Amino acid sequence: MIGKENRLIGAILLVSGTTIGAGMLALPAITGQAGFFPSLCVMTFIWLFMMLTAFYFLEVNLRMKGESNLISMVHKTFGKPGEIGSWIVYLLLLYSLTVAYMLGASQIIRDLIERFCSCETPDWIWPVVTFFVFAIFVYLGTEVADFFNRFLMGGLVLTYVAILVFGLHRVDPGMLLHFDWGFLLPSVSVVLTTFGYHIIIPTLTTYLDHDPKLLKKAILYGSLIPFAIYILWQVLVMGIVPVTGDNSLSLAAQKGIEVTHFLKAFLGNPWVGLAVRSFGFFAIVTSLLGVSLSLSDFLADGLKIKKTHKGKGILILLTFLPPLFFAIFYPSGYIKALQFAGIFVLLLLALLPALMAWVERYGKETMRKFIPSPFQVPGGKPLLVTTIAISLIVLGIEVFS
Repeated sequence: MIGKENRLIGAILLVSGTTIGAGMLALPAITGQAGFFPSLCVMTFIWLFMMLTAFYFLEVNLRMKGESNLISMVHKTFGKPGEIGSWIVYLLLLYSLTVAYMLGASQIIRDLIERFCSCETPDWIWPVVTFFVFAIFVYLGTEVADFFNRFLMGGLVLTYVAILVFGLHRVDPGMLLHFDWGFLLPSVSVVLTTFGYHIIIPTLTTYLDHDPKLLKKAILYGSLIPFAIYILWQVLVMGIVPVTGDNSLSLAAQKGIEVTHFLKAFLGNPWVGLAVRSFGFFAIVTSLLGVSLSLSDFLADGLKIKKTHKGKGILILLTFLPPLFFAIFYPSGYIKALQFAGIFVLLLLALLPALMAWVERYGKETMRKFIPSPFQVPGGKPLLVTTIAISLIVLGIEVFS
């Protein structure tokens, strides 16, 4: 029997692992034009705000009988219409993330091949190569992908540490003083995608035996680790890569290129440059593996497709063809796809948990459907209304921008 302390450590790491992904590669590009301190402000706010909505998510989840997931929670609070709406938004979120990570993986595969081969190739070939590579893992299934992913995660940790050790001394503190608040709002949606860990909460509720105290700690510390990692990453990139000019953050944002492509140009040391390229590779590949498998399973469950040889072929086409078309016809859409994903994260993981908590607490017809729970987010109606209002305001800003 695993002790509670060991389970808590595992739960914290699950939250951190779910949070950290390829979105962090786009963070400095999309926030860099605003500057380090403005981006620190928006990241701190979104970290705290998403942690609040995660606690609302937890509150509703703890009042569900047995094991539950997001869709069953929505069904209990908003019925069939809410369930259908959540399925659609969740599907759009997974497709948006798959597009972004497919584009990122295509860039990395292209850089790797062109490093050893100077031949001219059309842009469309790289998303197609990415499609075939990852289609193999979706076909082989979660067990094979999990085995491969463990090596990738080890590489991700080692290369990140290597970049910090050999790169932080190259940071120019003066470059961190740049600020332009006008570029801050467009960065909100991308930052939101980097704190979307709520989906793992139902799994943690079961794993930690519905213990509110342990679950709150898992969410707090599990989200704090990525927050600290993101801040160090921002310091490293913004203190080395200039805001404007060739190989700049603004050019990365404009062309939709992840920043490791430019960071390696300023570090000089070829071994550190290799670590930077490897880190980008590990971050993109682990994220694309996880999201594409999730999307495939989601489609299999929703469309009742059995995982026979024929069924797996259909799932591969449904999972990758829509993102593949987008990647071919919009090759610079890496950051744009993450911005769309941020809107769906806001709807699904910020606004929806607050609305569910309202119905769970104050909806006369639904209150009797829930079991008693010792945990309730403090603040009452005023905090709930504020959370819903902030979600709607940010949603409006992001949609119209």
